[in-house]
Amino acid sequence: MALPIGKDVYLTHGSSVLTSNNRTEMSNLAPCTHEEADTRLMIRALDASLRGHRRIKIRTNDTDVIVLALSVVSTLPVDEFWITYGAGKNVRHMPAHVVASSLGPSKASALPMFHALTGSDTVSFIRNRGKKSAWDVWNVFPELTPALCALKASPEIITEESLAVLERFVVLLYDRTSSLLKVNEARQELFCKKSRELDCIPPTKAALEQHIRRAVLQGAHTWGQTLLCQPALPSHADWGWQRQARRWSPYWTTLKQAKDTCYELIHCGYKTACRGRCKCMKANLVCTGLCKCGGNCQQQ
Repeated sequence: MALPIGKDVYLTHGSSVLTSNNRTEMSNLAPCTHEEADTRLMIRALDASLRGHRRIKIRTNDTDVIVLALSVVSTLPVDEFWITYGAGKNVRHMPAHVVASSLGPSKASALPMFHALTGSDTVSFIRNRGKKSAWDVWNVFPELTPALCALKASPEIITEESLAVLERFVVLLYDRTSSLLKVNEARQELFCKKSRELDCIPPTKAALEQHIRRAVLQGAHTWGQTLLCQPALPSHADWGWQRQARRWSPYWTTLKQAKDTCYELIHCGYKTACRGRCKCMKANLVCTGLCKCGGNCQQQ
């Protein structure tokens, strides 16, 4: 079937690219080792812009593609970059170049890391906290932007400074009025003093660190190299994943399972000195931070 004049078809075959126009110079497109079509689309957009196209449109219903487009549009030599999404009467056309400009270069560049951190196809979501809640916190916590940009620019190591900012961000996700900086402290306060259910408190620091590693692998190592045909990716084993039965699965935490340490959940309701009816005394345990006394009683 003959193609309309001015139309070309490009197909991916392994690391090679096939085209209908007998094009010979393909250095901007192949060899390409990207595993996902999401990032390959950005390679195609870059190639089109380098060949003189100043208006580009991508048709997709994938959030990942929209996030990537917003993060790279400022680096492409184009005048307009449009994203078409939806179906039927709900088709919409997003001017990615306008949206990215309104976000600003730093926030637009940090979008892939933010998207990965708050949940994507390959990184788990933060329990009971959706994208809108996370976006609202980001808007009132501008310190998150430089931390995400730093991780994207240098993903080889997660610095203590970046980790501290991400901890504070997660604390605010669960309690916007909290002044605490550490997720473990926020967990204790929300569970003991505010009677939050376990599903409604932050993850432990041990679990959060593994989550952040998976987010950096996706948002910085993978999406951060979206415009490179042959990105250099590290082993998943170093970034929050483990190999089990021929497949990769998340390495959730370095802590023991709750069933092995559930005795620590025993806590009493005495606010000061513990007495004979104290659950901790009956179990021959010392009061902990879960108790109303905060573990500060004079129990011997």
